[in-house]
Amino acid sequence: MLGKGRSLLGPILVTILPIIGCELLRTSQQADIAVTSPTGHFYLVSIIAGLAIMLAIAVGITGYRLRNIKVEFLALAYLSLAEVFVLHGLATPGLLLHSTSLAGIAAQLSILLAVMWLCLSAASADHPIVRILARRRKWLMPAWGILLALFCVAAFSRPELIHKFPLNRDPYVWIAAGLTAAACLWTMYRYWHSYRAAKFPLQQAIVYSTGWLIASQYIMVTGTTWKLSWWLYHGLLLGSMIMMIGGLIRQYFSQGSFRSSFKVLFQSDPRAWLEACMTPSVRALIMATEVRDAYTAGHNMRVALYALRLGEEMMLSTEQLRAIAQGGVVHDVGKLKVPDSILNKPGKLSAEERRTIERHPVWGYDMCKRLGFFYDELSVIRSHHEKWDGTGYPDRLAGSSIPLLARITAIADVYDALTSSRSYRTAMTHEEAMVIIVNGSGVHFDPACVAAWERLALEDSTFLLETAASDRHFKLVDSSTKAQIV
Repeated sequence: MLGKGRSLLGPILVTILPIIGCELLRTSQQADIAVTSPTGHFYLVSIIAGLAIMLAIAVGITGYRLRNIKVEFLALAYLSLAEVFVLHGLATPGLLLHSTSLAGIAAQLSILLAVMWLCLSAASADHPIVRILARRRKWLMPAWGILLALFCVAAFSRPELIHKFPLNRDPYVWIAAGLTAAACLWTMYRYWHSYRAAKFPLQQAIVYSTGWLIASQYIMVTGTTWKLSWWLYHGLLLGSMIMMIGGLIRQYFSQGSFRSSFKVLFQSDPRAWLEACMTPSVRALIMATEVRDAYTAGHNMRVALYALRLGEEMMLSTEQLRAIAQGGVVHDVGKLKVPDSILNKPGKLSAEERRTIERHPVWGYDMCKRLGFFYDELSVIRSHHEKWDGTGYPDRLAGSSIPLLARITAIADVYDALTSSRSYRTAMTHEEAMVIIVNGSGVHFDPACVAAWERLALEDSTFLLETAASDRHFKLVDSSTKAQIV
């Protein structure tokens, strides 16, 4: 409990310290002076909004290329904040318009819309709404950006229209603020819970970034326009965006220069894309998995490469190939929750131990659905142990009800297991493994996938043999690293 309390202390302090600072400033009339500068406000808001729009677009491209729906939703959150904040700046009282209500309504609306997308980013990737949006992700950012732009133009041209949204008057302002705060707290909890499990930098950054959104909301609602304390929330909104961007860079661009790291996102070859876009955080997950089982060093990468090559043989699309590669490298991550006594037991497992280890696809699925993996990748993680005849696990799926990418990965997984040494047996030859896979057609494996695997073995046997012998090349954890992690 002590560790849990300490981990919560940071998010709590990040949220309440700006509020305390604002209240202390308000207690001093000499310090909390009025800074009435419509022009200054316009330029400050314009700079913040312009920077945020550019960053949101860059983040959106990153999320799309990385196949991470959470990152795409984050981009939409800060695009919403930025675009409506442009309206807030243009509606600065005393600059272009005499009305003071439009600026206040736009400010409140910008946070509401941003938090809506933040909530979606915190939801599990298998949530029905998330899955519907994910299928249309190619058009999400341009469509939403255009819709917001049209709204802002209409609101600025006809200010009386936006007055129908009384977000700056009691009690609606407090209702909106309450909903915003509740949504932010839920988002913070979800990301904090995920961060404790995976330790991804972006998860931590979002927790702190959302805390500053709560503080901004409080100051916005309780502040007096033009007072120095009121100006604070503009800085907090900018800081919130910068903090999120910092977490994104630490998670996805921590190796090499930012420019070179960003360029790898546009690799057209799925194999090169996999090598380039395997983030330090995903590598850490793979390392943590492999260090638990001394006999599976390099297994995850080999399975991903086998599945990728088989997918190419079966003429999968580029997006499907990326999904099967990304799902393949983390397909066994659920083994992190399997006790060592079971995972590394040299003898036969008991019925209870077998039931425990058969839960690892579900545990991996539950972990990765909180990390932004798409449903295709999640299907690989959950269903790669299903069998064509319905006797597999964990869901006893049969035939074509097993997702195609999982059916392909099943062959890759079994082939690598057969051609790798274990504590209880030596590695089989390629020919011996092929006999088992061919005999499993229509029982363990999809016959169409087995037929494609046979073609691959005839046309490109060199690839299979070289990959099977590449234990050292793909080994992510050496003996010294293992000692440090353990």
